[in-house]
Amino acid sequence: MNLWRTRSLTARVTILFALIACAIVTSLGMYLYSSTRQALETRADYSLVGRVEHFRTLLHDLYNVKQIEDRPGLFETMLGSEQDVLMFSYPGKVPFVRVNPDNMTPPSMKPVGLNQPLTLAALHPGERADGVRVRWVSTEAEVGSDGTKVIIIGAHVMTQESHILSAYYWQVIGAAAIAVLLAALLGFLVLQRGFLPLTAMAGRAAEVSPTNIAIRLREEDAPHELRRLAASFNAMLDRLSDGYEHLSQFSADLAHEIRTPIGAMMGQTQVTLNKVRNAAEYQQVLESNLEELQRLSRIVENILFLAHADHAGLAVEKTPLVLADELHKIAEYFEGVAEERDIKLVVDASGVLQASPVMWRRAVSNLVVNAVRYAVPGSTVRLCGIPSEEGISVEVENQSDPISQEQLDRLFDRFYRGDKSRSEFTESNGLGLAIVRAIMTVHGGQALVACSGEGLIRFSLVFPQGAARA
Repeated sequence: MNLWRTRSLTARVTILFALIACAIVTSLGMYLYSSTRQALETRADYSLVGRVEHFRTLLHDLYNVKQIEDRPGLFETMLGSEQDVLMFSYPGKVPFVRVNPDNMTPPSMKPVGLNQPLTLAALHPGERADGVRVRWVSTEAEVGSDGTKVIIIGAHVMTQESHILSAYYWQVIGAAAIAVLLAALLGFLVLQRGFLPLTAMAGRAAEVSPTNIAIRLREEDAPHELRRLAASFNAMLDRLSDGYEHLSQFSADLAHEIRTPIGAMMGQTQVTLNKVRNAAEYQQVLESNLEELQRLSRIVENILFLAHADHAGLAVEKTPLVLADELHKIAEYFEGVAEERDIKLVVDASGVLQASPVMWRRAVSNLVVNAVRYAVPGSTVRLCGIPSEEGISVEVENQSDPISQEQLDRLFDRFYRGDKSRSEFTESNGLGLAIVRAIMTVHGGQALVACSGEGLIRFSLVFPQGAARA
């Protein structure tokens, strides 16, 4: 089985094609052989019946039995072949004319009556000592002038038919073998030519590399059966290209984010080491370095969370969350920060949600932080929970400057910043909204964003129907 699986597709299809051709050609040859055999046997049967019927008529035209006894050679010349049997006898007596070259013993037969027609049904099967088939027939005949009743026994030995069938059998075998070999050879050549598009596709695919990832298979040049494969392969290359580009950008952004705190710590440390400092100055440098290390720690923690969510998956333990209570808690937590920017937080929610409390609070908190950061001073940030037949939607809405569709499409990308400004209460690594999308992915939901022409931005966390409870 393993050897069969490791064979080339051309070899496997050729072998299967040859087996199918062998089965069809052999079946057809056996059918033709059987038909020919039946035709020869039927022809021989009719010939035997015709000859015996002729003898029956001939006896009826004779004057007496003595004419038969005096001229037995006349009847011998009328036989179909040298091995055929012809015997004339009186009822219950030894034959007075006996033509039986092989001295075969007739089977037990009831002669056909004088007034009964002689048909194929009157024939009896037999077999010679060497296995050649024999057909026997027996009938009554009446000699014309004296009305004497004579029993005619005739038999045809199918020697000629056996020779013909034997030669025909080997011809069928030879023709079948030649046909199978030709079918296998032609099938192999046709398959090789038919697989040329696959070979071309393989060669084209071999050109794809990290430095040449823009190559695609030519769907228009592929046969109809392979266009779907080419389209699927091109779609896969598109996804790989997007992922490779995203990974390259992610690596560059990550290096930039890590380089900034590391550079700050190195600079502060080098300046401090240029001369001897007092304890207060050393403490100040250590506190500054600690802040940068905490920033690095948050970046690493967020990256690990995203990697876990993307690849390994997270086991989400869901519990019922009363939306109104949970959103009020988050609003109270960020109330002080919002007041500093003269922003009001308003909660309007109902329903119960099945979700991981820690992940859900982290996702909504990231949205609230983002809303407070970019909201117009003096405006209102709304926190809503809206149950529906499709599920439940948690929305965070704020008034800001209008955002283009291109920026909206990238807001959930890692390290993307629509606005470079940051304040002390915001995450500065550009991973907040990416974490929101990852949390929604492990919950089986979606993270959406929309912006009106007046700058009303609405982030929506759409949980599926199974997450909502009455």
